This record gives sequence, structure tokens and C-alpha cells, in this order.
Amino acid sequence: MSEEYEMMCGIEIHQQLGTKKLFCDCESHLCEDGYGAIYRRLRPTTSEMGEVDRAALAQFQRHMGYRYQCCQGTSCLVELDEEPPHDVNADALQISLTFSEMLHANVIDEIHFMRKIVVDGSNTSGFQRTALIATDGYIEVGDRKISILSVCLEEDAARKVETKGDEILYRLDRLGIPLIEVATGPDMRTPEEVMEVAYRLGTLLRATRRVKRGIGTIRQDLNISIPGGARIELKGVGDLKLIPEYVRNEVARQRMLIRIKGILNERGVVPVPFEPEDVTDVFAGCESKVIKGALDDKGRVIAVRLPGFAGVMNGDNKTLRLGSEMAQRARTRGVKGIFHSDELPNYGIEQSTVDALRERLGMTGQHDAFVICAAREKKAVDALEVAVARANEALDGVPEETRDPLPDGTTKYSRPLPGAARMYPETDVPPTLITEERMASVRDNMPEFPEQIEKRLVEQYGINAQQARQIVRQSNDELFSKIAEDRSMAPVAATMFLNTYTEMEHDGIDTGALTDDMIIGVFGMLKEGRFAKEALPALLREMAVGTSAEDAIKKLGLEAMDSDEAASVIEKIVNERADFVREKGMGAIGGLMGPVMGALRGKVDGKQANELLVKAIQKLLG
Repeated sequence: MSEEYEMMCGIEIHQQLGTKKLFCDCESHLCEDGYGAIYRRLRPTTSEMGEVDRAALAQFQRHMGYRYQCCQGTSCLVELDEEPPHDVNADALQISLTFSEMLHANVIDEIHFMRKIVVDGSNTSGFQRTALIATDGYIEVGDRKISILSVCLEEDAARKVETKGDEILYRLDRLGIPLIEVATGPDMRTPEEVMEVAYRLGTLLRATRRVKRGIGTIRQDLNISIPGGARIELKGVGDLKLIPEYVRNEVARQRMLIRIKGILNERGVVPVPFEPEDVTDVFAGCESKVIKGALDDKGRVIAVRLPGFAGVMNGDNKTLRLGSEMAQRARTRGVKGIFHSDELPNYGIEQSTVDALRERLGMTGQHDAFVICAAREKKAVDALEVAVARANEALDGVPEETRDPLPDGTTKYSRPLPGAARMYPETDVPPTLITEERMASVRDNMPEFPEQIEKRLVEQYGINAQQARQIVRQSNDELFSKIAEDRSMAPVAATMFLNTYTEMEHDGIDTGALTDDMIIGVFGMLKEGRFAKEALPALLREMAVGTSAEDAIKKLGLEAMDSDEAASVIEKIVNERADFVREKGMGAIGGLMGPVMGALRGKVDGKQANELLVKAIQKLLG
């Protein structure tokens, strides 16, 4: 194993199920509009052991308030936490048992729901209900066996709509949708293997035919660590293709922090006491827009001395970036950011101001550093307190924490890693006994596995094994089967999913905007001869940005051309290139098909165009 991939990683996958909600009879779909506005604040409580979960406490210290919108048909008093939960949804439980069996896991004989403390406002009750369904399973990926630690059934959280200041608006349409949570062991050893395991679990879930599809219906959490580092949870990774990038970047980040620990320990740095000092007068006349904006808003400039930290906050050609870690912590207290001595002078702060500040703080040591924050005094002090705490954590290396994925493959700090103190029994949901008879029934009604689906696609529709594998991997096998009921459409559909979709995504076009109904409708038009199959890529591109199929056909001028009109167009092209045709004979077909298809602009099927071109050449040659 190369040093580059000296790491361990496990995955937690959360998949919405295609049933009604877990503890009521509300529908489980998202709504465009919400109504009502119920306001609440949440606070953490102690566990049965008298402990407060550190992640819950950190969230509480952000002092946020929460407002909840209801949705017609998708929320009721259960979601508002004004009525106890009803019996657990039988379909959701059955799907969980089936999926556990697909993972060769040991199903628990009596299922109990627990309450997991969540005080970020995403649950009106301040907790999430979750039940352990099975343990000790496995999947096989390549030549390796990946352990499955647990399969759980839980309720999804409310949907965040917007954040304004210290208030978050949630919509209750998503709250209570059943989720399967499956957690692997820390068995993956390369970034690519992490992605392959995620794909395998996703295809197994979709093989049940009872899960929701679409953006946001499945989410992945990655738990990554390296030797000498710590477990870091990347929460809510959506794009599977970006998983290797997230893993590589997290491995690099932990290595960077381990290197910083070594530098600080070598210098003999000790934890820095939090001793904030108001240095606003030092910045009188400073031209920094950030400083001036804060002072105009009745803010102050607060500074803290950091003995021994020079060069590790943004040093060594910017490969040491503790300052970025400190800034992310500071932002959790509502400030836009901080400045530190490794990046100054800059941002309108002159060297003379830096020198004056160093003198004020009594910075005489070679490695002395400082950090400042310009904001309202309390906010600035609170932000610096957590920033300095983050600096002190660097003395021990990598702190355990939860991080949020960003679209560029990097991550940002979210909160401390939750502990065991957040779980306690749910007293409103009775336990469910799982009998051997029930499990026997599950085993007698198992769905097709992905590899069985692939084999069926090859045998029924004549596509090759690689095409079948990719279609199943992309979760398009059900739609493909519906289209390919007309066997002549099978190769067209395969090309669409494997080539056209890939090219569209490469160009930044969201293929997720193309619903199953839209695609089935388009293929119906194709079978009716409304346009030629060569025009399908252009048509799909128009539809992906909101144009209806009918309007796209008109806009692109794709109305099918009759045979006589097409023959006339082709004869004209052949006659214009008569010398070339006489020189090449029937070999001119290859050279003329491009101009012919370009002139016909997808209005005629390629096979028909080829036949008409042959006739036109034969006619010219006599």
C-alpha cells in the first residue's frame, strides 16, 4: 500500500424510502410552498448518565431560533411535536428487514426506537427517532469484503429553507420521511474504493424498488482517519464522483495538522490563555474596508497574542493553514472572519499598523503571533475565544469534528463530533418483535440483486455487459426497461444514458431535471416518427433547461422530414460533389454522410439517410 493512501474510511449512507412517513399517515413528498410559522428555541438536555453531548452544546451556543412551516398533506401534529408518534410504518420496517437480509446482516429480534439529541433545529422535538435493525453484515466490492456494522431505520429531518441572522426557517415536508441508515466498518483504504463501496450500497438500496430517487433522497457521510490523526466525519456528501476528492483533501488536511503539531511541540509551545485586548485605537485611520466597516457599526478591534504560532497559520508557501481552521471556528459565532499575523500586512492593513500592534501586545519572541477580530465587542470576543481554542487544539494534532462538504471537493468546520451522550430510550414507540416466521417470509420474497438485473438486461434487450453494469450503477435500469419494451429503442436508450447524459453533465447540464415521465414521453414521440434519433441529444439539452418536448422540437426545427424531401436534399449534395463521387464511386458514402446528416439536422434517421444517399450516388454513377 502506498503512503499516499495510508488511511481508513467508513461510510454511513442515508436513503429515503418510498413509503408514507415513519410515524404518521402523511405523504412523504416535498412541497413548493409552506404555510404557518411556529417559532421555537431548543436547548440540550443531560443524558441518563448526567452528561451533555458536546455537539448539542456547541449548536446551542450559536443562540439560533427556529421557525417551522407546515405543508398540506405532508405534515401534521406529529411533525409539530404536539402529538405522540403513531405506530411505526409497516412498509418502512419491511424494507429495512429486506435490505438487512441483502447485506447478510443479523436482524435484531426485538426492535426498539431511541431518541438521538439534535438541537440544530432540524427536528421540532430536539431529537431524532432511530432504531437498530441489524448488525454484522457485509458486502463484496472487487476482491474485498467490506463489513457492515449496522442497519438502522430512522426519520429524516426538516428541510432548511433559509437563514436570516440568528433565525433558521425550516419546512416540515421532509421531517419524518423514513430513512435507512447503513454504516460500514472503517475498511476502505483508497479514495477510489470509498466511491466504489458507496456505489455498491446505493445499487443494493435501489434494487429493493422501494426507495426514493432524485436529488437529496440519498446522502453519504464519510468517516476518515489516518495514523496519528483522528476520526473526521464529512456530513452529507451528495456527488459520488467527488468522494475520492473529498477523501484525498481530508487526508492532506490531517497530514498538515500533524505537521503543525510537530512544529509547535518542537518549539515547546504551551496552551495559550485567552486574554483578549481591545486594540481599536491602534487601527485609527486604518484603510481596511473590513476594519472601517466594523468600526462604523459601533464595533471594536479585539486582539489575542499567540506565542509560538508564527508561520503555522499561513506559512511554508501556504501549505500550513491553521489560520483557515481558526477562521472557520470563529464564523460559528457570527463574524465574517478574522485576521492573523501570518497574512498581514494585507487587506488594507499596513506594515506600520502591524508593527504598532506587535508593540502593543508585547510581542518580542521570534515565533510570536497574533489574531484579531473586528466586530461588535461581545461577538468579536466570542469569535476569538473559539479561534484561540482551535489554535490550542493544534498542540494535540487533529481534533475530532464534523465537517461539511463544499462543491470544490474541500470541506469546512461544522461542529464537534457527537458523543454517546446524545442517545436515550424512546418511550412513545412500543418495541417490535421480529419472529423467525417473519424473516422466512422476507427471504422468500427477495428482490433481484444488481448483478441479476445486469444479466437480465443483457439477455432481454441485447445490450452488452458493460452497458448493463453502467445503467444499473447509474440507477437507470427501471427506466431503461420501460423504454426498451420496444426492443428497437434499447440501443438508443443505452446510448442516451451512457453517452448523452455523460456529455451533458460534463457541460454542466443537470440531467436530474429530466424526469422519468419526460423521458418516456420523448421516446414515445421518437417511436411516432416526430424526430430522428440523431436529434435526441439536442432535444434533451433543451428539455433539461426547462423547455417542453413540443417546444424544443419546434425551436430546433426537428420536425421529421418526409422521404421525398430528404431525397431531394441528398441528391443536391451529391450533385454538388459530382467530381468527388465519380472519383470515389460508392466509397464516397463515408465522405458524404457528414454533410448529409448536417443538412438534414436530425430530421431523418441515420439508416434511412444512408439508404437515400446510396440511391443518389447510384443514380449519378448511372
